[in-house]
Amino acid sequence: MKFASTESYVATEDLSVAVNAAVALERPLLVKGEPGTGKTELARQVAASLDLPMIEWHIKSTTRAAQGLYEYDAVSRLRDSQLGDERVHDVKNYIRQGKLWQAFAAPHKTVLLIDEIDKADIEFPNDLLQELDRMEFHVYETGETIRAETRPIVIITSNNEKELPDAFLRRCFFHYIRFPDMEVMKKIVDVHHPGLKPQLLTAALTQFYEIRETPGLKKKPSTSEVLDWLKLLLAEDLSAEDLKRDATNALPKLYGALLKNEQDVQLFERLAFMARRQR
Repeated sequence: MKFASTESYVATEDLSVAVNAAVALERPLLVKGEPGTGKTELARQVAASLDLPMIEWHIKSTTRAAQGLYEYDAVSRLRDSQLGDERVHDVKNYIRQGKLWQAFAAPHKTVLLIDEIDKADIEFPNDLLQELDRMEFHVYETGETIRAETRPIVIITSNNEKELPDAFLRRCFFHYIRFPDMEVMKKIVDVHHPGLKPQLLTAALTQFYEIRETPGLKKKPSTSEVLDWLKLLLAEDLSAEDLKRDATNALPKLYGALLKNEQDVQLFERLAFMARRQR
């Protein structure tokens, strides 16, 4: 079972090595990188590449670690007892399996994605230490122990919004997805927009990287945003010549696909104004 690039996902050599190392070590793979670099999609592609089912757990600020194990619906049980429902005699009827339980109980190997773990409370990773390490947990209401017969491939993503605990990091194999350079980006674009005219692709990507490197930019455009931008350029049938900017307008064509806040739009407007004054 070896992961490599797929028809719809370009994986660099170091990323492929990281995935395969985590699989071999049976350690969770912690993937960091700026938003839009394909962290979530990586898990889906690993599952597709290795022909494994996938379970996705998308973390929110209100998500608790216990929800990944199970939830006991005491309110429903109380209501059913008041109504004389026979189901109340079996507590298992009120236990809802979480994503970790589903992955542990799966009859075959699965890929478990824990997406954007840094969105949750700082104690969230620590609360999962034992379960991810031992691949088992105890259900107090029923007295049973849920144990993974086959260890799932666990992929955890983080946008680096907050630091993760050292004890959690020690249990993971870590990989940082660097933002792709021009050559890798061309391969990524070719997967999504095959047959793009070389002149248009070079002009668009050159402008894209110039925008990313503009000092003072609040939010750098990501891979997903440049793909959207190129899709719009194709829809509008624009050429490399059409993308040229001058001193009167520093904003790129269809800039709404790349610039996502008013501060960055105003930054390019100021740059254009200063360029005009210097003429």
